[in-house]
Amino acid sequence: MQAGWRIGTIFGIPLYIDPSWLIILGIFTFANGYNLQEAYPQWKLVTVWGIGFSIAILLFASVLLHELGHSLVARSQGIKVSSITLFLFGGIASIDRESQTPGLAFQVAIAGPCVSIILFGLLNLLSYLLPALSPAEVLVAHLANINLVLALFNLIPGLPLDGGQILKAAVWKLKGDRFQGIHWAARTGQILGWAAIIFSGLSYIITSEPGILWIGLLGWFVLRNASAYDQITNLQESLLQLTAADAMTREFRVIDADMTLRQFADDYLLQATQPEVYFAASDGRYRGLVSLDDFRALERSEWETQTVRSIVKPLDAIETVEEKTPLVEAIERIESDKLSRITVLSPAGAVAGIIDRGDIVRAMAQKLNIKISEVQIKRIKEEGIYPPGLPIPAIASAAAESVPTQTKEPLSISKARD
Repeated sequence: MQAGWRIGTIFGIPLYIDPSWLIILGIFTFANGYNLQEAYPQWKLVTVWGIGFSIAILLFASVLLHELGHSLVARSQGIKVSSITLFLFGGIASIDRESQTPGLAFQVAIAGPCVSIILFGLLNLLSYLLPALSPAEVLVAHLANINLVLALFNLIPGLPLDGGQILKAAVWKLKGDRFQGIHWAARTGQILGWAAIIFSGLSYIITSEPGILWIGLLGWFVLRNASAYDQITNLQESLLQLTAADAMTREFRVIDADMTLRQFADDYLLQATQPEVYFAASDGRYRGLVSLDDFRALERSEWETQTVRSIVKPLDAIETVEEKTPLVEAIERIESDKLSRITVLSPAGAVAGIIDRGDIVRAMAQKLNIKISEVQIKRIKEEGIYPPGLPIPAIASAAAESVPTQTKEPLSISKARD
């Protein structure tokens, strides 16, 4: 669900305001009003604070146009833009996927700063046409400078800023590997984030100026999001190295296709302490998956005469993957078809294993050397949902698109920037 308040649409893109935006609106209004009162004591208070509020509002209008630049270029490439959100640190354009080539990715990344620089030029020109030191000229001049700062700040070469996206595209182009581009840009963002935090802390100790702490807060934002990019990219790379055979388990039972349903119920269903998966076989061959739903739909009077074969779904009628199938493809099949599990077949067409969401989490944890208890795995299997904060379907979808073209954004942080 989208956080914040929806305030409308622009070019068909939903526009939201996060509650944190009100905080920065108040801070900017106060800061601008206070500075203007010091610089222009001859102005009336209503003029001073009116301009201060207007600058704060128009700042976010500038951020909106900046994000709209990214969004419209992305849409021109056939990429869906889910929303634009204004929040504490500026704006977020939620872009559905990455561009197909590093050159196209560069175009999306540079579009925002280009819009800000164009606004700086136009507003600067307008300020020269207005009476010097008039309220209108001061407002326009301030807004011009804000757009210049917005452009230059976003060109800092570290994720999640636009400069990081540009660095990612450059490394992607040079190395031929999108993942390397993300790692380079994310680690640069982490270094810059730490540098801003340390600089802010030391400066505050020396000057006791509270305003300097804002730099530290921006550094924390950059560090947090750069780390998220890096972590999600690691997950994508790990997923791409796994196949269905790496995740499958043999948590199923093979039963005689020719036994009666009465015998099946007495020997298996009544003895089971938890739901199980059954495959039927006869003459040394798998006949298919036993459908417990079909079994429950039958009258008990038919149990004596009907055999298991009557409630079997043939292997060619159920969702299956091969052992060598990339795990990301198996995940996408499970999610797109809303399956609880998927069957894995051997090269000979026999049932080699099954994969459910718990098996996927276990395989990823083993690949990344992350400890996860069997109690947690069991809970995932029973509930049929991934743990909160682990958007495996989105990560797998992004990674899957990278298999042929190496072109998918690891996102799940929705291209946060500005």
